[in-house]
Amino acid sequence: MTCQKNKIKIAVVGDGTMGHGIAEVFSKAGHCVQVIGLNDASLQSAKDRIYSSLREFVTEGLIAEADIEPIVARISFSTDLEAAKDADMVIEALPENMELKTETFGKLEKICSPEAILATASGHSVSEVIAEVKKRDRVIATHFWFPPQLLPLVEVCGAPETSKETIEHTCDVLKNIEKKPVVIDKEIDGFIGNRIQFAALREAWALYDSGVATADAIDSIVKYSIGRRYSVTGPIESADVAGLPVMVNFAAYLQPSLSIDKEPPAQLYDLAKVDGTVYNRPQAETDKLIAARKKELFRWLAADKEEAK
Repeated sequence: MTCQKNKIKIAVVGDGTMGHGIAEVFSKAGHCVQVIGLNDASLQSAKDRIYSSLREFVTEGLIAEADIEPIVARISFSTDLEAAKDADMVIEALPENMELKTETFGKLEKICSPEAILATASGHSVSEVIAEVKKRDRVIATHFWFPPQLLPLVEVCGAPETSKETIEHTCDVLKNIEKKPVVIDKEIDGFIGNRIQFAALREAWALYDSGVATADAIDSIVKYSIGRRYSVTGPIESADVAGLPVMVNFAAYLQPSLSIDKEPPAQLYDLAKVDGTVYNRPQAETDKLIAARKKELFRWLAADKEEAK
């Protein structure tokens, strides 16, 4: 396994949906990556998914066929956490089991060098996973968005004990792999992207549940209006551009009527219990929709690369 010049060693703990994607991103940028998984079968599945993803990048013209093997060759696979011992940065991407995460960070502190950065890629804050860590200045959250191969954002947030140097170095590493690190100044449940996403989802579910409109109508309204604008101007920028006096006055009128429900609607809980969906589409249609979304993400990624030239 040969790293490219001036690259660091990365360990990814967890070989699931996020873990294999994060490993792919770092290896594609020339870093050597150690993936640590549950068992040989899950590691083989992760490797297969990396190959599949890289072939999609070839199809989209973003890498060459000849690039695939060197990228995969920079990734090693192990079931032993000790394999992270030489890593300069360790990224935890385990299932949302807080006991497991906390225990893993305690072990990593003993295994890795004191200079290694220990990061969590989950939706949980650093403070939730460092109970067994003594040197907490080097622990940080790097919240990648799914799929990490296609979405540039990484929300970066430290605990109160995380050093400024750790935050700055982590952002530099992420920029090196062509990610868009955005620093969150204070820990908050779910980070920022999820909070905004679920605030919109809460309102959409409430409108659907109350019979204001069909699910298709609600989704269409978002896709053909704010969904397109928000890719250029975020919510606060959009309000500024529209004119703050107008937007503040309209917000004062509208916000009192928005949903403040603490739980999803009962009918959605019922659907979730039987693994149902609102649309009840045939699987072939769902697969087609997911493929269309991925195609659009590839289009954006290609545009980002072109802009960076």
